[in-house]
Amino acid sequence: MDEEQDRNPPQQPGAARLDRAAFDDLYRRVAAAAPTGARPRGALESITPAHVLAAVGEVRTGRHVSLAATVATRARPDNPEPAHHPMTGAVAGHLRGQGLEFARDRIEMNVHGDADSHLDALCHVVYDGTLYGGVPAATLTATGAEALSVGLAGAGIVGRGVLLDIPGLRGVPWLEPGEHVTAEELLAAEEAQGVRFGEGDLLLVRVGHRRRRREMGAWDAAAARAGLHPSAVELLAERRIAVLGSDSNNDCAPSPVDGVGFPVHVLAVHALGVHLLDYLQFEDLLPLCAEEGRWSFLCVVAPLRLVGGTGSPVSPIAVL
Repeated sequence: MDEEQDRNPPQQPGAARLDRAAFDDLYRRVAAAAPTGARPRGALESITPAHVLAAVGEVRTGRHVSLAATVATRARPDNPEPAHHPMTGAVAGHLRGQGLEFARDRIEMNVHGDADSHLDALCHVVYDGTLYGGVPAATLTATGAEALSVGLAGAGIVGRGVLLDIPGLRGVPWLEPGEHVTAEELLAAEEAQGVRFGEGDLLLVRVGHRRRRREMGAWDAAAARAGLHPSAVELLAERRIAVLGSDSNNDCAPSPVDGVGFPVHVLAVHALGVHLLDYLQFEDLLPLCAEEGRWSFLCVVAPLRLVGGTGSPVSPIAVL
C-alpha cells in the first residue's frame, strides 16, 4: 500500500520519559563530556589526518555504495512538500531537431524534510536562544547563517564509518515507529557485530525506517518514528564521535522528553557540535557488511558548498 495511518506507538519496555529538569541534567552531562578548548568546526575537529589515513585502511575490496535514498518527488504522508524536478531545454515538445541542443533540469527541495537524505549543519538547532558554543541565534538571517553554516563541512567529511544494525540485533526487520534505541543496545550491537565505534568516527545507526517504508508504505514520520533515546547520546559523547547518522531522523517520535521535540538533535548538535545525517538508507550497505563480516568502512560525505546554509542534501559513499 502507498499510505498507512500509523497505530499508536508501542509501549517499549523500560522506555523512560524525561521531564525538563531531567533533560537539563542530561544536557549538562553531555556538554561536560565534550573536549574542552576551541572547536570552530565542532566535533569534526576530532577527524585528524591520522584518522583519515586509518579510515582509508578500511578499504579492502573496493566495493562501494551510496547511503542516500532516491530524491522523493511525489507527495506522501511523510513528504508533503516533495522536491520539484522539472526538465527544461531540449526535451520532448521543445526539440528543434537540428544542430546542437542541451537537455537541462532544475531541482528545488525542502532540505530538512522527513524523506530526503540530508546533513544538518551546526546552525540548524536553536535551543534557548543560542546555537552550538553559545553563538547567538541572531546570526541566522534571511540571507543565510553568519556562523556555523554547512560551509564548515565544505571540504567534505572523510572518515571511518561504523554501521550498527539494531533490527538485526533484535531479530526483527525494523523498529516500529515510536520505539527507541538505548545505549545498552548500541553496546550490544557492537559486541554482536564485532566492531567498536570511537573518537572521530561516523556512527550510523540503522533502525530499519527505509525498509519499513518500502514494504509498508509511507506514514506521517513527523508524528511517529524510531530513533535514539536521548540518554544514548551520553555514550556518544564519551566515545567522542564526529558524526551521527540514521536511516530515520535520529530522534524518535513522539519525543520522550517533556517540552523538547527533538532532544537528540539538541544534545548532538547544540551540546556536542556533532553534525547529523538524517534519513539515509542502509539497505544497500547492509548485505555487503554482512557478506564481508565487517561493519566499518571508509565513508565520504560531500555536502553542497552552500554559503550560509543550515544543511545540504547529501549522498554519502561507503567504500569497503
